[in-house]
Amino acid sequence: MKEICILGLGYIGLPTASTLAVNGFKVHGVDIDPTIVEKLNDGGTHVEEPGLSTVLSAALCSGNLVVSSVPKQADVYIIAVPTPIKEENKADLSCIENAARSIIPLLKKGDIVILESTSPPGTCLGFLKPLLEESGLEMGVDCYLAYCPERVLPGNIVNELSLNNRIIGGINQASAEQAKKIYETFVCGEIHLTCSTTAEMVKLMENSYRDVNIALANELAMVSHDLGINAWDVVRLANLHPRVNLHLPGPGVGGHCISVDPWFIIEKFPQSTALIRQARMVNDEMPSFVCCEIDKKVGHLGPIKLTILGLSYKANVNDIRESPALKIFNRLRCNPNYQIALHDPHVSSTEYPLYDLETACRDSDCIVLVTDHKEFRQIRPSHLSCWVKRKILIDTRNLFNKQEWLDHGFDFTLIGAGV
Repeated sequence: MKEICILGLGYIGLPTASTLAVNGFKVHGVDIDPTIVEKLNDGGTHVEEPGLSTVLSAALCSGNLVVSSVPKQADVYIIAVPTPIKEENKADLSCIENAARSIIPLLKKGDIVILESTSPPGTCLGFLKPLLEESGLEMGVDCYLAYCPERVLPGNIVNELSLNNRIIGGINQASAEQAKKIYETFVCGEIHLTCSTTAEMVKLMENSYRDVNIALANELAMVSHDLGINAWDVVRLANLHPRVNLHLPGPGVGGHCISVDPWFIIEKFPQSTALIRQARMVNDEMPSFVCCEIDKKVGHLGPIKLTILGLSYKANVNDIRESPALKIFNRLRCNPNYQIALHDPHVSSTEYPLYDLETACRDSDCIVLVTDHKEFRQIRPSHLSCWVKRKILIDTRNLFNKQEWLDHGFDFTLIGAGV
């Protein structure tokens, strides 16, 4: 099992391919996006992740990692392609299907196929297994099939790939055991074996748990706003209880995990998932709540310039998938009275124009902090006072010191604080 083919070189596939390569495997990385393949072969990377460029460089220089747009015969195939959500909140498994079909002609007895892409429960057994068996090989007997979900935090992926515990779910015990042989070569955490459907559900529930708790915090923010109290104070004081751990409110939930995965459970069990569905609805409404507060603050002022600080879905990453900031921007730009300038020090590639901080804030009537990048912590009201037209600031992340901005004459609003 020295030859590994990884299909999908995104936020999970690329770090996994690089990690396996530096651990001695011959890895063939595959991505259908020619710009990604070209950039990787030139030694660059499209994924902003601490430590990744170092591991990637070592993998490429060793010759153990080769990148192309076409899969190559191997002993192990790892599918790490996207599973986006369709408009009707259904899982789009077309990327998994395309990846599987591309390796069917290459499969031979003894091969291992591992799915890492987040999927609805039952995907391995009910969707991927019969698809792969079009090769004429019986999965679980002639070849092995397992599901091993990623459990990493963007911003620390390289470390967590090795340090975190892993769940491996096989379509049978033999499949789980075979897949374990791959992961135990680089995983320092504990490896737990189970069935594929349980592993799929574990992944989905991990993110649904977080989504439900964030929804609770966001409901608290809306209630606190009406009560005229500070939700952030409520969270801080409530968490002094030894058995309470409230999450923090914010402008919504983004990324390709928490904002998407709960729908995969709802899709399969619509009658049994009222709580999960309601949490999704609450979190999806938060960008609208933020926009309403912006409208209340500046909507009566006529044509104005709005500055949005942060476009990625969370701090210190360049990932804009399902970003609340993007949803806020798209709603606000429907208002003909709003001219909007975007600034994000981590995002470089987007269909919308991005500006440096001074240009984005110059002559601005209202600044809205949406993503709490570390760079924004360095912004002082004295900096912006010289640039802006009106001193209005809306903070959706509780990043700034309110009193400091008030002392410099700013009209300061913290989302979730009605005081």
